[in-house]
Amino acid sequence: MKLSFAFPIFIFFLLKSATPTISQEMSMDAYERAVSFMRANYNNKSAFNLYTEAKWFEDESGLWFIDYSKNKSTFKQIDFENFEAFNLFDQKRLCSALNAITEEQFTPDSLPITEYKKIGTDSALFKIGQFEYYLNKTNYQISEKKTELEKRNPLQRKSPDGKWIAFAKDYNLFIKSSEDSTEYQLSSDGFKDYEYGSYYGWFDKMEGENGKRPERFHVNWSEDSKWISTSICDTRNANKMYMLDWSVDSLYRPRLLSYYRGSPGDTNMVYVKPVLFDVKNKRQVAIDIPANTHINYTQLNWTNESGVCIAQEVERGFKKNTLRKLDLNTSSMETLMEESSKTNIDNFNYTLFKNKNQLVFLSERSGWRQLYLLDIDTKEVKAISTGDFYVHRIHYIDEINDLIYFTAAGRENKMNPYHQQLYKSDLDGNIVLLTPEPSHHDIQFSPDGNYFVDNYSTVDKPTKTVLRKTEDGTILELLTEANVDAFIKMGWGAPETFSLTGKDGKTKIYGALWKPSNFDPNKSYPIIDNSYTGPHTQVYPKSFDRAFGSQSLAELGFIVMRIDGLGSSGRSKAFHDHSYQNMGNNLEDHVIAIEHLGKTKTWIDTDRVGIHGHSAGGYDVGQGMLRFPETYHVGVASSADHDFRMEKAWWPEMYMGWPVDEKYESASSISLAKNLKGKLLLVHGALDDNVNASATFKLSEALVKADKEFDLLIFPSQRHGYQGPHRLYFIKKRWNYFIEHLLGLKPLWDFKWN
Repeated sequence: MKLSFAFPIFIFFLLKSATPTISQEMSMDAYERAVSFMRANYNNKSAFNLYTEAKWFEDESGLWFIDYSKNKSTFKQIDFENFEAFNLFDQKRLCSALNAITEEQFTPDSLPITEYKKIGTDSALFKIGQFEYYLNKTNYQISEKKTELEKRNPLQRKSPDGKWIAFAKDYNLFIKSSEDSTEYQLSSDGFKDYEYGSYYGWFDKMEGENGKRPERFHVNWSEDSKWISTSICDTRNANKMYMLDWSVDSLYRPRLLSYYRGSPGDTNMVYVKPVLFDVKNKRQVAIDIPANTHINYTQLNWTNESGVCIAQEVERGFKKNTLRKLDLNTSSMETLMEESSKTNIDNFNYTLFKNKNQLVFLSERSGWRQLYLLDIDTKEVKAISTGDFYVHRIHYIDEINDLIYFTAAGRENKMNPYHQQLYKSDLDGNIVLLTPEPSHHDIQFSPDGNYFVDNYSTVDKPTKTVLRKTEDGTILELLTEANVDAFIKMGWGAPETFSLTGKDGKTKIYGALWKPSNFDPNKSYPIIDNSYTGPHTQVYPKSFDRAFGSQSLAELGFIVMRIDGLGSSGRSKAFHDHSYQNMGNNLEDHVIAIEHLGKTKTWIDTDRVGIHGHSAGGYDVGQGMLRFPETYHVGVASSADHDFRMEKAWWPEMYMGWPVDEKYESASSISLAKNLKGKLLLVHGALDDNVNASATFKLSEALVKADKEFDLLIFPSQRHGYQGPHRLYFIKKRWNYFIEHLLGLKPLWDFKWN
């Protein structure tokens, strides 16, 4: 066992026995190709307009956007009077005027403008970096904006009418008059660790065992400024997680950092109790809403009726949601509806029709996520949409015409179930398709709802970005088209999509393969599973801006796979439930896919299989290497939750269930340490306050006790995602780990990143 340090950037424990001498080096050309496919090097530099963002003018007269091409970015606008694209301003004149007043010298074709606001007809305000400038478009005179930024006190909140300021003092809630600063105390029983107007910050760190929690303040004023909702944050008995910070150059002993974090099954957690106040009478409203843990606290949302709000209560274990109506005028509370599931509910949400005393909610009660309407007065619930398809998101509600605009997938025949299209529906369920192109549609609505911008594509069909009319989806103007000619000339081809039958023997699952740009079908390539089976999301590359996601790694001589197996989200409830309390089996479909690809693709070598992933994907790596050691031979796991009992409470309780039982043990990678056969690299940031590094250390300890050879890399200064040089170091380490152990070549270390 060799132990080497490179402090403070990283600590690298290298646990390896003698390996055969590798004589042939990896080529520098392969690294250069891999680097060229990193997003920072290609996005709008060699691959253009993969996704175009619309910036809507505040006066609702149009929008502006940037059209990228080789060595040039052109600022354009659309006027809603004629719907033709034209230049937003004269870039040469603007650049010349800007260079005359700034030390930095810009070029007309690469102006880094991030914000642009029209002021009247002939003036504008634009922003570069942290600086704002006024532009006179008549004579192109530019002046720097010299106004002082209004300092907003994060520990105060002004009422919508501006008459009152809410704040906390001595752990209680106060308001004061904006006119004469007269103070009124609204609560009186608050004390340290039982604090009114405070909230739980997921990443609030305290230094030392008894360090002070950062001050937090939050209230939610009603729109008429007559009522306040807030909460009591109760940390009296809350458990902590700990970290040692070794990364401060001037310190020669580590800092002890702690933060409140409950693990699955804990009762000693942060508790949150909603409380409500009557501003006119300066009193707390006598509605007793129970305190719940911070992972399932009751959320309040004001309606348009004065003193009336909706409370959404989530039962611990995430199997039951309840909506209640609270009337502060009468201090009453009544149940509107209950939503329950035998497994879990992780995507219930609602939107208010504030002017109609109705709300629309999304539910999987039918087995598919659909739209429902709840009448708050009568408590009647009716389905707006029905069928075997999945509603992803409500984008806009037209309350005047009773229309709901939403994206859904799987409704149209022969459509890929991951491709979303935009629909509108009235409240009686008359649904109209607005984006008929057989592609994935990424939608951006104008604030007034009259128009939307649509980036539509597939992973192998380049993006077209168009402006459309909301009423019927008519295309009004083409804004941009993706251009990847530079990559096509070097031999790049879009990822190859595939499908097969999943582990249940009946359901079609979908995936994609990335190949090197110099792909040779007569060769045999190792395959690497880029895995993330977290049940809250999906990874199938549905749009063209994801076509390069795994290309860097493929350029080094690998086939890279991404796949959504049974248990991931966005399809039927039954599809999703495959992972419930069964997370340790999430990779079975991946194993089936690898075997299938090995039989159908002569250029895939299933005797050389790798896997990498981050966070929940890192958990997959541990499971792959330890539960399926005959399939996976080399793995790189970063920032992984190897044992859900050491995770933050909500995520495992959502997908592994509550209370904690033996299923948590069976899903743990730590309990499988004895099964390791291949090469495994574990990576974690020591300051990871999302997925604490403790499980990585615990797995490492189990591997040592099992006398298993593995590698461990710790970044003392990094949190859950690695930044700056640490990120590049990790990418290089991951690339080289697969080069050495899957390709059998000697890796290179010194290559350039751009």
